[in-house]
Amino acid sequence: MANRFEIDGEEVLDGEIRPFGNSAHVTVPKRWRGADVKVVRISEPTEQNEE
Repeated sequence: MANRFEIDGEEVLDGEIRPFGNSAHVTVPKRWRGADVKVVRISEPTEQNEE
């Protein structure tokens, strides 16, 4: 069973995490620069990562 989170916010985007060097990133609109954001993972990763 997944956890449930309630977040007050301004906008929601659906996206996919993409590889970026030794890490990963998600792209948001340029107009979000300087804003505070939260990222919530909603599925299990498809790749096994090495830690």
